Amino acid sequence: MDIESAMLSKSCFNNAAPTVNPLTSGLSDIVEPVFMQEQKGSLMQHPEESNRIGQEVTHIILTSRDSHTLLSRTAKAVGEIFQVDVCLIVAGVNRGMTTQTGTWFSDDHLIHEPKYQAQLLQHQGRVEDLGDVNPLAIADLQSSEVDQAFGWYSQALACRAVLRNYTQFQAVANGVIVLGRSQPHQWTTQEKELLGVVSESVAVAISQAQLTQQVQTATQHQTLLNQLSVAIRSDFNLEDIFQIAIRGTAQALNVSHGLLLLLKYTDPLFKHRPSKKLPKTEVTVTCEWLEEQDTTSNATPITQSRTTLLNQSFWLSESSLCQQAFRNAPEPLVIGTQHNVPDAEENSDRSIFDRTMQGSVLIVPLVGIHSDTSTVLGFLVLQHHQPRSWYTNEIELVKWVSTQVSTTLIQNQTLRQVQSLVDDRTAQLQRSLEVQAKLYEKTRRQIDQLQQLNQLKEEFMSSMSHELRTPLTTMSLAIRMLRQPELPLERRQKYLSILEQECNKEIDLINDLLSLQRLESDQSHLQPQKIDLMLMIKELAKSFEQKWVGKRLTLSVESPAPSLMLNTDPDSLNRILLELLTNAGKYSDPDTKVCLQVTQQAQQSGNQVVLTLSNTGTGIQETDLKHIFDKFRRGQGVTQKAVQGTGLGLALVKCLVQHLNGTIDVSSCPSEDSQTSIISFTVTLPQFQQH
Repeated sequence: MDIESAMLSKSCFNNAAPTVNPLTSGLSDIVEPVFMQEQKGSLMQHPEESNRIGQEVTHIILTSRDSHTLLSRTAKAVGEIFQVDVCLIVAGVNRGMTTQTGTWFSDDHLIHEPKYQAQLLQHQGRVEDLGDVNPLAIADLQSSEVDQAFGWYSQALACRAVLRNYTQFQAVANGVIVLGRSQPHQWTTQEKELLGVVSESVAVAISQAQLTQQVQTATQHQTLLNQLSVAIRSDFNLEDIFQIAIRGTAQALNVSHGLLLLLKYTDPLFKHRPSKKLPKTEVTVTCEWLEEQDTTSNATPITQSRTTLLNQSFWLSESSLCQQAFRNAPEPLVIGTQHNVPDAEENSDRSIFDRTMQGSVLIVPLVGIHSDTSTVLGFLVLQHHQPRSWYTNEIELVKWVSTQVSTTLIQNQTLRQVQSLVDDRTAQLQRSLEVQAKLYEKTRRQIDQLQQLNQLKEEFMSSMSHELRTPLTTMSLAIRMLRQPELPLERRQKYLSILEQECNKEIDLINDLLSLQRLESDQSHLQPQKIDLMLMIKELAKSFEQKWVGKRLTLSVESPAPSLMLNTDPDSLNRILLELLTNAGKYSDPDTKVCLQVTQQAQQSGNQVVLTLSNTGTGIQETDLKHIFDKFRRGQGVTQKAVQGTGLGLALVKCLVQHLNGTIDVSSCPSEDSQTSIISFTVTLPQFQQH
């Protein structure tokens, strides 16, 4: 809007009642003011025209589907009555009222030519300032004596002669009628009077168009409010709420472009501190709506297609418009024409605002309903490709939408913070529960181990007590018998033998403990010798056949050859076979056979000798198999059955086998009658030891 038009508009609207603007008093005869006649006199002078125009306007009002059609048809009717080249009807000339136009050209092709249409739209801001209620007649717009303020008529309406009159409805100016001729024309008094008569009917049509537009606008606004409220109440996705807000607001206000910009402060604490200094803030296009890209819009796009700005970012310092809107918060930044756009913004290469879309810009800050005015969350931006006025009701609507968007954004951020806090606390609780579960499981295992160790201790104490006290008791009894004065020599020799035998048992027990300790501490050194394995087995077999006579056990030895040379520690190997045969004799059922199988295996690392000792008896439980080589560990029920032993024999065997660089395994498999089991110990030794 230029300075002359602004001054003209201001003078027109300072008073509620229309007055004669002295601006036309300085014009020559070519520009003649048309003074208002008494309405009754005008109607009496033109009764037929008044009736005909009134009927035609009434018909147009009843048959027009929208305000634009109503104004266009009315302009056509008035233009045909006056037989002019162009007729322009403007509805809404007071400030704060929505301006609507209806245009008719006698040459239909003119209105479709882009240059005329663009000129008309370009000067629409000046059309809205036609609130100067003084009737005006201009014979030739190109005359040097005509004020340049009226030159736009020639550009926008392609005319040289203009006759203008305002319309009044209920004593209030509500519109303007502009008649134009393509050639200079001296307007007659009859034409001026007739235009005054026509103005009354046109005023009714304008009032109806304004009412229709108000209803349509109110319906659009209410629809937007309902859609946005439903989306917020229904917990829609935040992006969907943004899209509904931008699309609905842009369509309700009939603008070309809508943006939702969100701010991200580099210093999160800055937004809570009032400061005149601009913060270092990143601005991101979170949501965008373009008229030419909207498939639901029936409007014909005027702007050229361009790439979307969605997800593009820039610094607040790179946009003068955003800086001005930030400083102006919480009030909106309103730009009605491109003349109001800051020069820095027009020259900014990084500006997010397309200069072709800067005809009109409305930037409303997102601050929330209860938020501190210094805390700007973002901007809701509306742009139009043509100059336009932003009316109070439109600004209030956009402010309401921005408040709802801000509140939703704040709630979403708060919920995300709360959810993040809940997730952190839940994760901490989960980790705590997992740690507690692990500690509980570890404690439970430790308790189980302690119980097992306690049971082992009790069994060990019971076994050791039995193994120690029994020989000592026997020795004590033998000593008392030897003290008898007249004891026969034969009896004396017997008691001495018993005493020696029990003493050897105690010595063997102590030696076993010491040997086990040496082997576990790796203090025992290997002293291999070349021996005949089968000879050693034969000697042991003879001694055990005598021991097993009471249980009627037999020993079966299987070997691939009568002689098998082995390079190993003879004492360790002898003790291994001795303990295994002793163990087999203890746990074999009576009248069964103990089998000792000797085999050779050729390996890449060297030949091996495999000794497998099997006996038939009560099977070993699965739980006992895992711990059968543990120290002081005996099978379940063994102590209760009074089976002699300390639980050191098999532990010593395993240590000796490992000392000879061998391995030992045990298995317990049910026999065919399923009442007994075959227990097998398998010892694998290298045939020749490495020094």
